[in-house]
Amino acid sequence: MIRPMVALTALVAAAAAMPAAAQFQKPEDAVKYRQSAMFLLANHFGRVGAMVQGRVPYDAAAASANADIVSTISHLPFAGFVDGTASTEKGKAKASIWSDRAKFDAAAKKMQEETAKLAAAAKTNSLDNLKAAFGPVGQTCKGCHDDFRNQ
Repeated sequence: MIRPMVALTALVAAAAAMPAAAQFQKPEDAVKYRQSAMFLLANHFGRVGAMVQGRVPYDAAAASANADIVSTISHLPFAGFVDGTASTEKGKAKASIWSDRAKFDAAAKKMQEETAKLAAAAKTNSLDNLKAAFGPVGQTCKGCHDDFRNQ
């Protein structure tokens, strides 16, 4: 039951992300979109992290479900990084996203690859495998935030 739901979620997310940039009426809409996707990503990644860090008991089914969601959502925020949405405010997107778009896109792709590995590791029902895959995802998040987010 979970597998078809995850597949359907992935399909809907992919379909929604493709035309998302064209749907933004105002720059603020693009910012809200990407921030909402990042919020969901962080929330579900945090649920996996709580298990990895031993703050909550390991639950293989919950870990797998959340890791699948993380992997799916990892493709969504990037449609919201449209021209005219940079900021100098703390926690907001730097202008370097657009001036070094190739580096930004490579970082996004790396994060998506690592979240796919996290989802695969979660399906092994091994906390050790989950722990091994968790760190690289966190590093991709940190790297992108260090380079492309105002601190």
